[in-house]
Amino acid sequence: MKNFTYWNPTRIIFGRGTIAQLRDLIPQDEKILMTYGGGSIFKNGVYDQVKTALQTMSLQEFGGIEANPTYETLMKAVEIVKKEGITFLLAVGGGSVLDGTKFIAAASRFEGDDPWDILAKGAKVKSAISFGSVLTLPATGSEMNSGAVISRKSIQEKRDFGSPLTFPLFSILDPSSTFSLPTKQIRNGIVDTFIHTVEQYLTYPVATPLQDRQAEAILKTLVEEADMILSDPKDYDAMATFMWCATQALNGVLGCGVVQDWATHIIGHELTAFYGLDHAETLAIVYPALLRYKKKAKAEKLLQFGQRIFGINGLKRDDQIESAIEATETFFHHIGMPTRLQNYQIDAKEAAEKIRERFILRDNKIGEHKDIFPDDVKAILLAAA
Repeated sequence: MKNFTYWNPTRIIFGRGTIAQLRDLIPQDEKILMTYGGGSIFKNGVYDQVKTALQTMSLQEFGGIEANPTYETLMKAVEIVKKEGITFLLAVGGGSVLDGTKFIAAASRFEGDDPWDILAKGAKVKSAISFGSVLTLPATGSEMNSGAVISRKSIQEKRDFGSPLTFPLFSILDPSSTFSLPTKQIRNGIVDTFIHTVEQYLTYPVATPLQDRQAEAILKTLVEEADMILSDPKDYDAMATFMWCATQALNGVLGCGVVQDWATHIIGHELTAFYGLDHAETLAIVYPALLRYKKKAKAEKLLQFGQRIFGINGLKRDDQIESAIEATETFFHHIGMPTRLQNYQIDAKEAAEKIRERFILRDNKIGEHKDIFPDDVKAILLAAA
């Protein structure tokens, strides 16, 4: 097991009717800016619940944060924060709204010339506005971590950042707020949670049996519960389980003491930047191809994964490894998620070369062994054609 430090200051308030607790979680004298996305919170009743809970407080609104939150949009919120003297942010929505709010929190206090430096140059976040969240879409785990991914449309870039100052103070998770989600968003959330988990699990053994079992619990639960989650999204217990899986997948616990990968995410970000695919869609394209490309390096964990998650036993070693990869791809197809670039009318040769060139410019070396280079990225994407 590797050395680690674990610290997570986010308070989780979970369950039915918990949005009403906002009035006790935010001090009365704060000037609040509520951030949200495209308007789903008006349809599912969450907006009204938030307004009711905060009716005695100073509350302004900023909507329109995209599914892949953009720097251009978020900087408009930063202007409001500075102009109006906002002292607290409340993100109401899914992971994109939360990610965007983290950037608003940091950019509003940034002392440099260009807040994009936080993302592009790793400029240190020295101060950030306090914020909380009301989660309406299980997927990213952003409700209990400090990371965020932001796009800049003008230059087709998608970058990430994180800071100890960008953990939410609290996050309210009411599974009933997810009942009106479209099937596509639920599907995306399942895949997102699945890939977040395997990025921290499916690398190579480092004597972490507890962490392995924690990751496997999430993966097995997703596989077992996916049909129920998708067929009846108003099943409170199924959605509660899904919501908690998504939070647990990326709140830092699974990553304690283990070797982590994240190559699929880094490659997938470029597919979003260039072609506008949903984050989960990119992950489902890249991951099976990456597993096949790196199956020798990941062999021991692939065998364990296949056995414990999909019950694959009794085959020759190579066949068992391939069956584990096939089972992963089959699971994605079963829940309606495509796994090929051609499914989105994307030319694999073009995409592979464009992304290879970007990796050359950044001198990226990714994967758990830092041995995936630009030419390897190109090969993986060509295999995902």
